[in-house]
Amino acid sequence: MMVHEEKKDMENKRREPGFEAECKGSGIMVSVCCITYNQVSYIRDALEGFVNQQTDFAYEVLIHDDASSDGTAEIIREYAERYPDRIFPILQTENQYSKGLTNVSGTFNFPRARGKYIAMCEGDDYWTDMHKLQKQVDYLEANPGCSLCFHSAKIEVQGKALTEHAMRPYKGSRMISPEEIIDKTSGYPTASLMFYREMVAELPEFYNNAPIADIPLQLLSANRGWVWYMDEPMCVYRLGGAASWTTLMKQGDYEKKQQDYAEAMTAMYHGFDAFSGGRFHNTVEHAIRRLVFLT
Repeated sequence: MMVHEEKKDMENKRREPGFEAECKGSGIMVSVCCITYNQVSYIRDALEGFVNQQTDFAYEVLIHDDASSDGTAEIIREYAERYPDRIFPILQTENQYSKGLTNVSGTFNFPRARGKYIAMCEGDDYWTDMHKLQKQVDYLEANPGCSLCFHSAKIEVQGKALTEHAMRPYKGSRMISPEEIIDKTSGYPTASLMFYREMVAELPEFYNNAPIADIPLQLLSANRGWVWYMDEPMCVYRLGGAASWTTLMKQGDYEKKQQDYAEAMTAMYHGFDAFSGGRFHNTVEHAIRRLVFLT
Protein backbone atom coordinates (compact mmCIF):
# COMPACT_ATOMS: atom_id res chain seq x y z
CA MET A 1 0.00 0.00 0.00
CA MET A 2 1.15 3.51 -0.74
CA VAL A 3 1.80 5.64 2.34
CA HIS A 4 2.48 9.32 2.98
CA GLU A 5 6.23 9.19 2.38
CA GLU A 6 5.74 7.85 -1.14
CA LYS A 7 3.98 11.07 -2.13
CA LYS A 8 7.37 12.82 -2.25
CA ASP A 9 8.70 10.17 -4.62
CA MET A 10 5.69 10.69 -6.87
CA GLU A 11 6.19 14.47 -6.89
CA ASN A 12 9.86 14.05 -7.83
CA LYS A 13 8.97 11.58 -10.57
CA ARG A 14 6.39 14.01 -11.93
CA ARG A 15 9.16 16.55 -12.54
CA GLU A 16 11.19 14.12 -14.63
CA PRO A 17 11.17 14.94 -18.38
CA GLY A 18 9.75 11.58 -19.46
CA PHE A 19 6.86 11.44 -17.00
CA GLU A 20 4.22 13.03 -19.27
CA ALA A 21 5.13 10.68 -22.11
CA GLU A 22 4.91 7.75 -19.69
CA CYS A 23 1.39 8.85 -18.69
CA LYS A 24 0.28 9.10 -22.31
CA GLY A 25 1.66 5.65 -22.99
CA SER A 26 0.06 4.06 -19.93
CA GLY A 27 -3.11 3.15 -21.78
CA ILE A 28 -5.21 4.64 -18.97
CA MET A 29 -8.06 6.82 -20.22
CA VAL A 30 -9.61 7.82 -16.86
CA SER A 31 -8.19 8.22 -13.37
CA VAL A 32 -10.95 7.98 -10.76
CA CYS A 33 -10.00 10.05 -7.72
CA CYS A 34 -11.66 9.27 -4.40
CA ILE A 35 -11.05 10.60 -0.88
CA THR A 36 -12.39 8.86 2.22
CA TYR A 37 -12.59 9.35 5.96
CA ASN A 38 -14.67 7.29 8.40
CA GLN A 39 -17.17 6.13 5.77
CA VAL A 40 -17.32 2.43 6.63
CA SER A 41 -21.09 2.33 6.06
CA TYR A 42 -20.80 3.79 2.57
CA ILE A 43 -17.46 2.92 1.01
CA ARG A 44 -18.52 -0.46 -0.43
CA ASP A 45 -21.18 1.27 -2.53
CA ALA A 46 -18.55 3.64 -3.92
CA LEU A 47 -16.08 0.84 -4.65
CA GLU A 48 -18.73 -1.33 -6.32
CA GLY A 49 -19.68 1.63 -8.50
CA PHE A 50 -16.04 1.94 -9.58
CA VAL A 51 -15.25 -1.68 -10.36
CA ASN A 52 -18.55 -2.35 -12.16
CA GLN A 53 -18.01 0.29 -14.84
CA GLN A 54 -18.28 -1.14 -18.35
CA THR A 55 -15.87 0.63 -20.69
CA ASP A 56 -13.90 0.02 -23.88
CA PHE A 57 -10.88 1.70 -22.27
CA ALA A 58 -8.69 1.14 -19.21
CA TYR A 59 -9.20 3.16 -16.04
CA GLU A 60 -7.61 3.32 -12.61
CA VAL A 61 -9.02 4.10 -9.16
CA LEU A 62 -6.87 6.29 -6.89
CA ILE A 63 -8.08 6.36 -3.29
CA HIS A 64 -6.79 8.42 -0.38
CA ASP A 65 -7.99 7.45 3.09
CA ASP A 66 -7.21 10.03 5.76
CA ALA A 67 -6.45 7.65 8.65
CA SER A 68 -10.01 6.40 9.16
CA SER A 69 -10.63 4.80 12.55
CA ASP A 70 -13.86 2.95 11.74
CA GLY A 71 -12.77 0.18 9.36
CA THR A 72 -12.96 2.13 6.11
CA ALA A 73 -9.29 1.46 5.34
CA GLU A 74 -9.74 -2.28 5.83
CA ILE A 75 -12.50 -2.38 3.21
CA ILE A 76 -10.36 -0.36 0.79
CA ARG A 77 -7.48 -2.78 1.37
CA GLU A 78 -9.79 -5.71 0.64
CA TYR A 79 -10.79 -4.24 -2.74
CA ALA A 80 -7.22 -3.29 -3.58
CA GLU A 81 -6.20 -6.92 -3.06
CA ARG A 82 -9.09 -8.10 -5.26
CA TYR A 83 -8.33 -5.55 -8.01
CA PRO A 84 -4.56 -4.95 -7.76
CA ASP A 85 -4.29 -3.67 -11.33
CA ARG A 86 -7.08 -1.15 -10.92
CA ILE A 87 -7.31 0.14 -7.33
CA PHE A 88 -4.35 2.03 -5.88
CA PRO A 89 -4.83 3.32 -2.32
CA ILE A 90 -2.94 5.63 -0.01
CA LEU A 91 -3.85 4.65 3.54
CA GLN A 92 -2.68 7.34 5.92
CA THR A 93 -1.69 6.58 9.51
CA GLU A 94 -1.98 10.26 10.54
CA ASN A 95 -4.96 12.44 9.68
CA GLN A 96 -3.84 15.09 7.20
CA TYR A 97 -6.94 17.28 7.44
CA SER A 98 -6.31 17.85 11.15
CA LYS A 99 -2.88 19.17 10.19
CA GLY A 100 -4.49 21.86 8.05
CA LEU A 101 -4.30 20.09 4.69
CA THR A 102 -7.57 20.79 2.85
CA ASN A 103 -6.37 20.05 -0.69
CA VAL A 104 -6.18 16.27 -0.31
CA SER A 105 -6.95 15.38 -3.94
CA GLY A 106 -4.45 17.90 -5.28
CA THR A 107 -1.76 16.69 -2.89
CA PHE A 108 -2.15 12.92 -3.04
CA ASN A 109 -4.35 11.85 -5.96
CA PHE A 110 -3.92 14.24 -8.89
CA PRO A 111 -0.09 13.95 -8.97
CA ARG A 112 -0.21 10.17 -9.51
CA ALA A 113 -3.05 10.19 -12.06
CA ARG A 114 -2.14 8.64 -15.42
CA GLY A 115 -5.41 9.09 -17.31
CA LYS A 116 -6.29 11.64 -19.96
CA TYR A 117 -9.32 12.50 -17.84
CA ILE A 118 -10.07 12.59 -14.12
CA ALA A 119 -13.41 11.53 -12.63
CA MET A 120 -14.29 12.48 -9.05
CA CYS A 121 -16.26 10.60 -6.39
CA GLU A 122 -15.97 10.96 -2.62
CA GLY A 123 -16.28 7.89 -0.43
CA ASP A 124 -19.80 8.57 0.83
CA ASP A 125 -21.24 9.03 -2.68
CA TYR A 126 -21.57 6.36 -5.37
CA TRP A 127 -22.26 5.78 -9.06
CA THR A 128 -25.44 4.05 -10.18
CA ASP A 129 -24.87 3.81 -13.94
CA MET A 130 -22.32 1.22 -15.08
CA HIS A 131 -21.88 3.16 -18.34
CA LYS A 132 -21.24 6.54 -16.67
CA LEU A 133 -17.53 6.73 -17.49
CA GLN A 134 -18.07 5.55 -21.07
CA LYS A 135 -20.79 8.15 -21.72
CA GLN A 136 -18.66 11.01 -20.43
CA VAL A 137 -15.50 9.93 -22.22
CA ASP A 138 -17.41 9.50 -25.48
CA TYR A 139 -18.70 13.07 -25.23
CA LEU A 140 -15.35 14.62 -24.29
CA GLU A 141 -13.52 12.74 -27.02
CA ALA A 142 -16.05 13.98 -29.61
CA ASN A 143 -16.00 17.57 -28.31
CA PRO A 144 -12.44 18.72 -27.51
CA GLY A 145 -13.65 22.27 -26.81
CA CYS A 146 -15.54 20.97 -23.78
CA SER A 147 -13.48 21.27 -20.61
CA LEU A 148 -15.72 19.43 -18.16
CA CYS A 149 -18.66 17.03 -18.34
CA PHE A 150 -21.05 16.48 -15.43
CA HIS A 151 -24.53 15.15 -14.73
CA SER A 152 -27.36 15.18 -12.22
CA ALA A 153 -27.60 13.07 -9.06
CA LYS A 154 -30.15 11.50 -6.81
CA ILE A 155 -29.95 12.62 -3.19
CA GLU A 156 -30.11 10.32 -0.18
CA VAL A 157 -30.73 12.15 3.09
CA GLN A 158 -29.16 10.16 5.90
CA GLY A 159 -31.24 9.38 8.96
CA LYS A 160 -34.57 10.32 7.38
CA ALA A 161 -37.35 8.51 5.59
CA LEU A 162 -36.54 7.82 1.95
CA THR A 163 -38.02 10.53 -0.26
CA GLU A 164 -37.42 11.62 -3.83
CA HIS A 165 -34.66 14.21 -3.99
CA ALA A 166 -32.51 15.25 -6.90
CA MET A 167 -29.48 17.44 -7.48
CA ARG A 168 -30.48 18.67 -10.91
CA PRO A 169 -28.98 22.08 -11.66
CA TYR A 170 -30.54 22.36 -15.15
CA LYS A 171 -33.60 20.94 -16.90
CA GLY A 172 -32.36 19.13 -19.96
CA SER A 173 -28.88 18.31 -21.27
CA ARG A 174 -27.10 21.41 -22.58
CA MET A 175 -23.96 23.46 -22.95
CA ILE A 176 -22.98 25.67 -20.00
CA SER A 177 -21.04 28.87 -20.67
CA PRO A 178 -17.97 29.86 -18.62
CA GLU A 179 -19.94 32.73 -17.09
CA GLU A 180 -22.70 30.36 -15.94
CA ILE A 181 -20.14 28.09 -14.32
CA ILE A 182 -18.47 30.93 -12.40
CA ASP A 183 -21.71 32.46 -11.13
CA LYS A 184 -23.90 29.37 -10.95
CA THR A 185 -27.13 29.32 -8.97
CA SER A 186 -27.07 25.59 -8.13
CA GLY A 187 -24.41 23.14 -7.01
CA TYR A 188 -22.88 20.48 -9.24
CA PRO A 189 -22.56 16.94 -7.83
CA THR A 190 -18.88 16.25 -7.15
CA ALA A 191 -19.37 12.58 -8.03
CA SER A 192 -20.45 13.63 -11.53
CA LEU A 193 -17.39 15.66 -12.54
CA MET A 194 -15.06 14.53 -15.33
CA PHE A 195 -12.36 16.85 -16.68
CA TYR A 196 -8.96 16.91 -18.38
CA ARG A 197 -6.06 15.83 -16.19
CA GLU A 198 -3.94 18.57 -17.77
CA MET A 199 -6.11 21.15 -15.94
CA VAL A 200 -4.75 20.02 -12.57
CA ALA A 201 -1.20 19.13 -13.62
CA GLU A 202 0.01 22.36 -12.02
CA LEU A 203 -2.49 23.73 -9.55
CA PRO A 204 -2.62 27.53 -9.16
CA GLU A 205 -2.44 29.21 -5.78
CA PHE A 206 -6.14 30.05 -5.67
CA TYR A 207 -6.93 26.32 -5.90
CA ASN A 208 -4.43 25.23 -3.27
CA ASN A 209 -5.75 27.80 -0.77
CA ALA A 210 -9.45 27.10 -1.32
CA PRO A 211 -11.45 25.64 1.62
CA ILE A 212 -13.22 23.20 -0.74
CA ALA A 213 -12.07 21.53 -3.95
CA ASP A 214 -15.05 21.27 -6.29
CA ILE A 215 -15.70 24.96 -6.96
CA PRO A 216 -12.09 25.82 -7.90
CA LEU A 217 -12.13 22.79 -10.21
CA GLN A 218 -15.16 24.25 -11.93
CA LEU A 219 -13.44 27.64 -12.19
CA LEU A 220 -10.44 26.00 -13.86
CA SER A 221 -12.88 24.43 -16.31
CA ALA A 222 -14.49 27.80 -17.02
CA ASN A 223 -11.09 29.26 -17.79
CA ARG A 224 -10.43 26.44 -20.29
CA GLY A 225 -13.76 26.49 -22.15
CA TRP A 226 -17.39 25.50 -22.03
CA VAL A 227 -18.99 22.65 -20.09
CA TRP A 228 -21.54 19.98 -20.99
CA TYR A 229 -24.32 18.95 -18.62
CA MET A 230 -25.97 15.52 -18.99
CA ASP A 231 -29.45 15.50 -17.50
CA GLU A 232 -29.12 11.92 -16.24
CA PRO A 233 -28.94 10.93 -12.54
CA MET A 234 -25.94 8.60 -12.78
CA CYS A 235 -24.79 8.92 -9.16
CA VAL A 236 -26.09 9.33 -5.63
CA TYR A 237 -25.15 12.25 -3.40
CA ARG A 238 -25.47 11.39 0.29
CA LEU A 239 -26.51 14.33 2.44
CA GLY A 240 -26.04 14.46 6.20
CA GLY A 241 -23.40 11.79 6.76
CA ALA A 242 -21.58 12.07 10.10
CA ALA A 243 -18.17 12.72 8.49
CA SER A 244 -19.39 14.88 5.61
CA TRP A 245 -18.13 18.43 5.11
CA THR A 246 -21.67 19.82 5.45
CA THR A 247 -22.24 18.07 8.80
CA LEU A 248 -18.84 19.08 10.18
CA MET A 249 -19.48 22.71 9.22
CA LYS A 250 -22.60 22.73 11.43
CA GLN A 251 -20.68 21.63 14.51
CA GLY A 252 -19.14 24.10 16.95
CA ASP A 253 -19.24 27.84 16.21
CA TYR A 254 -21.36 27.72 13.07
CA GLU A 255 -21.49 31.49 12.59
CA LYS A 256 -17.71 31.82 12.82
CA LYS A 257 -17.24 28.90 10.39
CA GLN A 258 -19.56 30.55 7.90
CA GLN A 259 -17.70 33.85 8.19
CA ASP A 260 -14.32 32.16 7.71
CA TYR A 261 -15.70 30.22 4.74
CA ALA A 262 -17.03 33.36 3.06
CA GLU A 263 -13.70 35.14 3.53
CA ALA A 264 -11.69 32.19 2.20
CA MET A 265 -13.99 31.76 -0.81
CA THR A 266 -13.86 35.49 -1.56
CA ALA A 267 -10.06 35.28 -1.59
CA MET A 268 -10.32 32.25 -3.89
CA TYR A 269 -12.52 34.11 -6.37
CA HIS A 270 -10.14 37.07 -6.38
CA GLY A 271 -7.28 34.66 -7.00
CA PHE A 272 -9.14 33.15 -9.93
CA ASP A 273 -9.84 36.63 -11.28
CA ALA A 274 -6.10 37.31 -11.37
CA PHE A 275 -5.32 33.83 -12.73
CA SER A 276 -7.76 34.28 -15.62
CA GLY A 277 -6.40 37.74 -16.47
CA GLY A 278 -9.61 39.52 -15.47
CA ARG A 279 -11.53 38.05 -18.44
CA PHE A 280 -14.51 37.29 -16.20
CA HIS A 281 -14.12 40.14 -13.71
CA ASN A 282 -17.74 41.31 -13.59
CA THR A 283 -19.01 37.73 -13.34
CA VAL A 284 -16.56 36.97 -10.54
CA GLU A 285 -17.65 40.04 -8.58
CA HIS A 286 -21.29 39.01 -8.92
CA ALA A 287 -20.44 35.49 -7.75
CA ILE A 288 -18.73 36.94 -4.66
CA ARG A 289 -21.79 39.06 -3.82
CA ARG A 290 -24.02 36.01 -4.17
CA LEU A 291 -21.71 33.93 -1.94
CA VAL A 292 -21.57 36.57 0.81
CA PHE A 293 -25.33 37.01 0.73
CA LEU A 294 -25.99 33.27 0.98
CA THR A 295 -23.49 32.65 3.81
